[in-house]
Order: sequence, then structure tokens, then C-alpha cells
Amino acid sequence: MSRTMGFESRALDHLMTFLGIEALSGQEGPVCDEIRRRLLAAGCKPAWIRHDDAHRRLKGTFTVGNLIVRIPGTFAAPRRMFLGHMDTVPLCRGAVPVRCGDRIVAKGRTAVRADNRTAVAAIVAAAEVVLRERRPHPPLTLFFPIAEEIGLYGSKAVRPADLGRPAMAFNLDSGDPNQIITGAIGATRWEADVRGRSSHAGMHPEDGVSAMLAAARAIETVASKGFFGAIRKGRRAGTANVGIIRGGEATNQVTDHVFVRGECRSHDPDFLATVTAAYRRAFESAARSVRNVRGERGAVDFRTEADYAAFRLPDGHPAVRFACRAARDQGLKPVTVRMNGGLDANPLTQKGIPTVTLGCGQHGAHSVDEFVDLAEYHAGCRLVLDLMTRA
Repeated sequence: MSRTMGFESRALDHLMTFLGIEALSGQEGPVCDEIRRRLLAAGCKPAWIRHDDAHRRLKGTFTVGNLIVRIPGTFAAPRRMFLGHMDTVPLCRGAVPVRCGDRIVAKGRTAVRADNRTAVAAIVAAAEVVLRERRPHPPLTLFFPIAEEIGLYGSKAVRPADLGRPAMAFNLDSGDPNQIITGAIGATRWEADVRGRSSHAGMHPEDGVSAMLAAARAIETVASKGFFGAIRKGRRAGTANVGIIRGGEATNQVTDHVFVRGECRSHDPDFLATVTAAYRRAFESAARSVRNVRGERGAVDFRTEADYAAFRLPDGHPAVRFACRAARDQGLKPVTVRMNGGLDANPLTQKGIPTVTLGCGQHGAHSVDEFVDLAEYHAGCRLVLDLMTRA
């Protein structure tokens, strides 16, 4: 068997193994264990592998911190980092990966965990070659973040010093390896606690102040003004969505509390602030507009949180040029693009680690139609190996 075929065979073995591991956000321990086992078998020293304490510093129930592997270089050069998040979305529960021609899909009605186990497998496969064959390489950091799917929490919490302060990073979290993702959108999350006054909806509805009505009016207002779904105002663009509404306990009670949560996104930070402000004004106005026979009005506590900041690396940035050059040498046709979803690259670039995102064959993320394109996966693996060892 040729060296290339041997690499592809091992890369496929890694992929099938990692696709088969159950690990939702906050429960990444089993993936960590398998990464550690395979890297140690390839010759990685135990002292190079560690967890940080992100899980203890984050709010919520997290079983492990980020997994960080720092491999000393064999030649002097700035440190390079390769990363892929370990967690998967709830739609992946019970997923059983099966090969179907040139694709890997899920058996049954689940997602297949391609997002983002393709990254984990590709990084492990490339690192295995570097370690087993003792190929020359600069100092390398392999970074496996936790909780990306629920808010990029692992990469937000990681300390650059724990990563060895890499000069550039390559995040595997896309499909087509020809696409070099150099920028991503920014997002704000918001939540509104809408308060009213309870009363009997059949006997004395006029005494009540309906928080449900206030929330409905607010949503209708932003939609009528063009701030719901895809948004375009002149040359400025973004998106917004109401994702969660909770409230009410009985049909015969005027609802006195409704909780609403949503998000706004844009590549333009100023326009992102404009869209978010439109939601605040709509909810505050709608709450005041609902009143009972005594003139008592509704109220709202509207809270916002910056989720992640937009970024864009110019095509002339060293990390971008480096990735494009390697892609061309691998026979790919690289083109730089921006993404409308949040990536681990957002907080890492904000922390001073310029991060380019690469494709590794994952498609249809967060749907039952998710699949791995094997030709693209192997191309991504070869690109990662090139980037790890390129002088």
C-alpha cells in the first residue's frame, strides 16, 4: 500500500471512530479520551497533553475543559495551531455513521456528527503522520474546544498563554476545502422579560395586562419595519430571529409574564447595534401600549449580551496567504469567503490569534441531511498535514 493510501485509510478509520462517539455540548469527555488515546499511540508524550480549566470558569454544567496538545517543534518557526470543536448538537443523539458510496451519512433520522468530528479526525490523522514519521515541523498546538455549538464557549474562555500564543491558527469547521474562510459575522443575543398583570380571562379580562399581547406586538413591530429574518437597509445587511418564547399557565388566565429570547447578526458592528436597538425599542413600546381599565401598563426588562464580534482578515494577511499557497500546492483552487455563522475563529482572532477556517467535507450541519463528502475530507486531511509541516 502506498504512503498516500495508507494515510487515507488511517484518516478514514479515525473519522468513523470519532463520528460514532456520543458527546453533546458540555459532555465532551469521551471524545477527549479517544483523542488522547490515539495521539499517545502515535508517539505523543503525555506531558504535551492537558486540559485547561475553562469548564470551571464557565457558567453551566461542563464535564471537562478544553483539550490542548502542545507539540515541540523540530525547527525554529512561529507556533501554528490547528483546532476543531468536539461537541455536537442534540440532533446527533444516537447517530450511527454508515458509508454510502462516496459519502458518510447517518443511519436513521439523525444528523451524523460531521460538524465537527471531521475536524477532530483530520487533525488527529495529520498529527499521527507527523509523530510516527517524525516529519520536520514547527511548534504545533492542537486545540479541541468544548461547547462551540451553544455559544463558542470553549474558545471564548481559553487563555492564549495556555495555547502557547500561536502566530496563526487553522480552524477546521466547513465543507469545501477550496474555500478559505477569512471572516465571519458578529452576533448579539438578547432576552426580554415582559411583565403584565394577571386576572381571570373569562370573568374580568379588563383587569389584566397581557404580557403575551405585548410580546406579540413587539414581534409584529420589528417584522413590519424589516428587522426580522433577512435584513437589508440600503447597503447594510444582517439577520435577526426570535427563537424562544415561554409564558402562560392556563387558558383562563391573562398572562402576566412572557420570556422571549432571540439574536441579531451582522458583519457591520454599527448595523448590528442598530438592529438590536430596534428590538429594544419595539419591546419597550409594546409593553407600555398594553394597559387595563385602570390604566396600569406592562413593563419589560430587555437585556443584551455580545455573543461574538465580527472579523475579517485581509487577503494579504500572512495566515491567509499561507493557507492559500498550501491549498494551491495541494491542487485546490482557493477562494477567500466570509461566513454568516459564528466560528471559533471569532473569539480567537479577537484574542490576537489570527484564525483561518478551512473545509474538511462536512455538509448539511444541524439537519438530518448532514453528510461527509469523503473526497473533500481526504483533501482537507492532506491540506492540514501540509500546513503542519510546511517550512
